[in-house]
Amino acid sequence: MRNELVLKKDPILEFFVQAANNRGFTLDLTLQIEGCLITGTLMSAKDYFMDLSEGFEDSDDITQAISKQMASASEEAGKSGKEEANYIHLKHADIYYGDSNPIPQTGVRLWRGKLSEVEGFFLGRITNTS
Repeated sequence: MRNELVLKKDPILEFFVQAANNRGFTLDLTLQIEGCLITGTLMSAKDYFMDLSEGFEDSDDITQAISKQMASASEEAGKSGKEEANYIHLKHADIYYGDSNPIPQTGVRLWRGKLSEVEGFFLGRITNTS
C-alpha cells in the first residue's frame, strides 16, 4: 500500500489568500470549480464582509441587523492573524459556465468559496468582450 499525500487545498492559492487576509494583497485570479470558471480580484475576508455589510445598510430593520452582523464578521476577520485559510473571497466576480455570458452581469459582484473546492486556477481575469 502506498502512502499518498492528498491535498485538500492548493498551498500556493492558500498562500495568496493568507497574503490578502494579512497584508491586503490583491490579485486577479480565475478559479475552476466543478466545471465553472470564477474570475475576479482576490480580496481579504475583512474587506469582503465590510463590502457585504454596506449592501444591507439602507433598508429595513432586518437587513440593517444583517449589515451589523457582517460588519462584526469583518472586524473578527481582521483580527484572525496567521490562521489557516479556508475560504477565498473575490470582488468584481463573474461566473462562467460553458460558453454563456457571465453571471451576474450587474451590481456588486462579491463571491466567497471554499479553498478545498478549487480544482485549479490561473493568474489573471477573463474579460467579456461581447
